[in-house]
Amino acid sequence: MKKSVITFFLLSLLSSLSSFGAEGFLHVKGQDIVTADGEKYYIQGTNLGNWLNPEGYMFGFRKCNAPRMINDAFCQMVGPDATARFWKEFKDNYITEADVHFIASTGANTIRLPFHYKLFTDEDYMGLTSNQDGFQRVDSVVNWCRNNGLHLILDMHDAPGGQTGDNIDDSCGGYPWLMVSPESQQQFCQIWKEIASRYADEPVILGYELINEPVATYFGEEEASLNTALVEVLKMGLAAIREVDCNHIVLIGSPQWNSNFKPLEGVDFNDSNIMYTCHRYGGDPTPEAIRSYIDFRDAVNLPMYMGEIGHNTDQWQADFVKTMKDNNISYTFWPYKKCKDSCMVGFTLPDGWDEVIAYTEADRSTYAEMRKNRPDIQKVNAALAQLIENCKFENCTPQNGYIASMGMKK
Repeated sequence: MKKSVITFFLLSLLSSLSSFGAEGFLHVKGQDIVTADGEKYYIQGTNLGNWLNPEGYMFGFRKCNAPRMINDAFCQMVGPDATARFWKEFKDNYITEADVHFIASTGANTIRLPFHYKLFTDEDYMGLTSNQDGFQRVDSVVNWCRNNGLHLILDMHDAPGGQTGDNIDDSCGGYPWLMVSPESQQQFCQIWKEIASRYADEPVILGYELINEPVATYFGEEEASLNTALVEVLKMGLAAIREVDCNHIVLIGSPQWNSNFKPLEGVDFNDSNIMYTCHRYGGDPTPEAIRSYIDFRDAVNLPMYMGEIGHNTDQWQADFVKTMKDNNISYTFWPYKKCKDSCMVGFTLPDGWDEVIAYTEADRSTYAEMRKNRPDIQKVNAALAQLIENCKFENCTPQNGYIASMGMKK
């Protein structure tokens, strides 16, 4: 175990562990989130990205960036059975209670958990083709958050059919099929209803984020009609949740990377316990840079929450945190953990990983090309096993500057 990790862990153990918050559920009151006792709750925390929705860049990949692409590459290198074993070990070790305890020790109060819808189906995903373990994984995080005094936001990062049209939603063909497919919309609502039914009485959960970053910026003349369709999809998802759960906040994101709120102006969701979520990764760290978010928030008189921010200099992040706090926009940074830096804790890539990366970059358009470019199977298996070891909390390194820039204690 690295010395810096030991220090952080021991310090957090010495701090008093508060019992989980006030009794009852967090809810919306005007532009604030409040506890059952009426006290303001300002979200500060991080995202558990890459754990239940792998992203290529967090493994050092460039072209191989969506979950299905990563899985295909691993299967081609070591076979489907070894890949399935890897994913189980990855899910068991990438995030554990030690990680959640560490997050709480930094002063965070909230975790956003991105997940893939396939974790709640019998579709092929992360090594399982039936009896998916989505509820098992979420149940674990709920318990860890309860033990450490944190709240949890459930974020459907990858929706049926795909909501974005890029790698982040793991969709087929680079198009937001959810907006045009009744079958995908029905599955979307069914999954949210199942999730909400299970957690309807769970106060650890702050709320449900319907879909992440819907309708990217690539669709030209189709953008307006896709944005209109999105509003209807959001209404469907909200209605499905409210059939079984009226306790929790529902979070609504805007199209074009959670940044364009014009399509949501004047939309009445007929619900008093909703809030809006935006994202920001660049630009000036000033109120003027997010004026449209602030103005929309003021117009609807509901909370605005920055669900993702990060991947910038420590100074920029610290400046932007001040902007958010000054303007009552709460936040969770992206991501908690990844290879190298730009996160709360980083892990190193194993020896031989360059060969894995090279294969993901190589021509794999035919079986002949796969055979020609495939690296040594034993070496890849060894690298995958070492990756599991490296990403365990005790082998990660806290990024102190990054943590300080998040506006929370070290």
